[in-house]
Amino acid sequence: MNKLVWEQNFLKQSADLKAWNIRIGNDLLDDNGNPIDTGWGNNEQQFYSDHSSNLYFDEYGLNLCARSESIELAGRKFAYTSARLDTKDHFSFCYGKLVVRAKLPVGQGIWPAIWLLPQDQAYGPWPASGEIDILEAKGRLPQQIFGTLHYGKDWEHKVIEEFSYQLEDGTINQFRDYALEWDADKMRWLVDGHCYAEHRLEPGVTPFDEPFYLLLNLAVGGWYDNVAVDESSLPAVMTVSGIWLYQ
Repeated sequence: MNKLVWEQNFLKQSADLKAWNIRIGNDLLDDNGNPIDTGWGNNEQQFYSDHSSNLYFDEYGLNLCARSESIELAGRKFAYTSARLDTKDHFSFCYGKLVVRAKLPVGQGIWPAIWLLPQDQAYGPWPASGEIDILEAKGRLPQQIFGTLHYGKDWEHKVIEEFSYQLEDGTINQFRDYALEWDADKMRWLVDGHCYAEHRLEPGVTPFDEPFYLLLNLAVGGWYDNVAVDESSLPAVMTVSGIWLYQ
């Protein structure tokens, strides 16, 4: 895993989002664009937008900004806006080392995530084809990070393999390298080069032998950390300075 095969350098003057889809709204959609569930399936409270106040470049990289902002659409009201983007149909991979350098916001009810979903649902709809969470954080726990696998034949039999790590110094609100090492036999989760979790993959049981695409998002509220949102922590910014895939 030493050959660089894909890079997103968000510090360059010429940085763009050509490899990304910017998602809009509050609904989880099926492959045909039809709403399946509100709150992106997680009871998230934000409305994702493509507005420059929610998604923008600066000297530190690409910023996803969650804000206290009222929006009413089709009779539905939202108190927050934020950003979500992914590389579906533009970039996906199977096996390699993916490194994302990011600085994450703190604050109760703030939920940043760097994760992967299957480009083609070869084994069926979620969770059958899997989900790989490279990094999730609960903003009220600024020294803790999480990595997770989701799989299983259906909702009733879904399996969640979650690993957590307590940062030894500093917080998530500093630039760190969050990485996933993925091969046919195992997954490894790393922060700043330190491997804090490893999970064996089993052919026929775990569906992680197909290409996955990358997602970045900053949620407000939701079931992942089911607590009241601390509005004083808004606006909250998740900054990504670069992404590298090695194979």
